[in-house]
Amino acid sequence: MIICHDYKYIFIKTAKTAGSSIEIALSKFCGPRDIITPLAPEDEEVRKTLGFRGKQNVLIPFDRLSKRELFQNLFAKHRKGFFKHADASYIKRYTDPDVWDSYFKFCFERNPWDKAISYYYWKHKEEPRPTISEFVQVGGMNSVKGFELYTINSEIVVDRVFLYESLDEAMKEIAKIVGLPEVPSLPRVKGGFRRDKRHYRDVLSEKDREKISKVFAREIAHFGYTW
Repeated sequence: MIICHDYKYIFIKTAKTAGSSIEIALSKFCGPRDIITPLAPEDEEVRKTLGFRGKQNVLIPFDRLSKRELFQNLFAKHRKGFFKHADASYIKRYTDPDVWDSYFKFCFERNPWDKAISYYYWKHKEEPRPTISEFVQVGGMNSVKGFELYTINSEIVVDRVFLYESLDEAMKEIAKIVGLPEVPSLPRVKGGFRRDKRHYRDVLSEKDREKISKVFAREIAHFGYTW
């Protein structure tokens, strides 16, 4: 997640949508005032190697906390802060209203059947692993639902939900909208886990298709994804 004051945008990081690559790429253009949440250690190494800014300014200012939260934070080992998959409601709650209202808010979404396979291989990197059907049928992909991250009370509250399937074009458009000096170049991170490169229709069973369709019904309906 990034809140960039120099270019006035809020990037909400959804799962299995190249979010880490996007955050690293955007970090190149961040300044000292911007909020950048931490990534996995191996991804932070990539960011560090590239010379981009890493985790910074993640602690929520005391003036954004309620009296109860302020009291709790005074005696807690860890202060409340922003984190990589913070949802829109959380970000809005702890961000200056002028920032939330005026900044360009965006995120990414992905074909749910393809996303489920990607998450399966990321979640189960080593053998032995369950079959993908076993994973799907027990609800293993439920935690990668992105809809809750960019909605509040089931209404989309970001300015744009870009599609993973058009990632390169989306990055060009983002750069143009917020005024970046160049199109961010995406590093490759979290790759290599997916061993089966076949199309999702050749991997998932009809039963799997139906299960995923139910779990991601809102995404399918809103973005027009088809089997």
